[in-house]
Amino acid sequence: MASDVYFFDCDKTLYEYDFRKRLPALARLTGVSEYHLARTWWVGGHETAADEGEYRSSDEYLAAWEVVTGVPLTLEQWQEARSAAMTPIPGAIAALRRAATFGTVSLLSNNPIPFRDSLPILAPEVSDILNGNDLTSAVLGAEKPERRIYTRALGVYGVAAENAILFDDSAANVEGARAAGMHAWQFTEKNGVYDVDGLNAAIDAFANRQR
Repeated sequence: MASDVYFFDCDKTLYEYDFRKRLPALARLTGVSEYHLARTWWVGGHETAADEGEYRSSDEYLAAWEVVTGVPLTLEQWQEARSAAMTPIPGAIAALRRAATFGTVSLLSNNPIPFRDSLPILAPEVSDILNGNDLTSAVLGAEKPERRIYTRALGVYGVAAENAILFDDSAANVEGARAAGMHAWQFTEKNGVYDVDGLNAAIDAFANRQR
């Protein structure tokens, strides 16, 4: 059985994420309007379907994109637009590195296959720390806060729920993890300041808990 597992969300936990920067970048790269892309792909539910694992490869995702939106998109363009929306949170990344000294660290993020395939490009600051432990909802076939994403993630590492913790900005995701028997802690931000001290304290509390 694996040692303790420290699961980290990505967007708004390890990286700031702003969709308002991603959509304009996609519009510029594809030559169609933001409205068209939002209406066809996002409002049409296709990104949600991708997050849930409907498209099992980056090629499938990009092929579906072209059918739905009517414009082609390369993986490099997808990466460029996604990167435009992401900014590292240095203190959180340092906390991830620190957690890796106590046990296994893993991503647990609601994202599609192209995100996982592109992680070394999108998130080089954390890719080496994770050492291939890059679980996304598309791989697990369920999204947080569904119970099955947590049980499947635990199964990947062969760890009991009580020996795993999730760090996530979403209160619903945190409650979902707790309902599955895991420890969990909500990462918060106020006026642009992230609670990195609280994050490190939560890591310490879990690492030093009574067994």
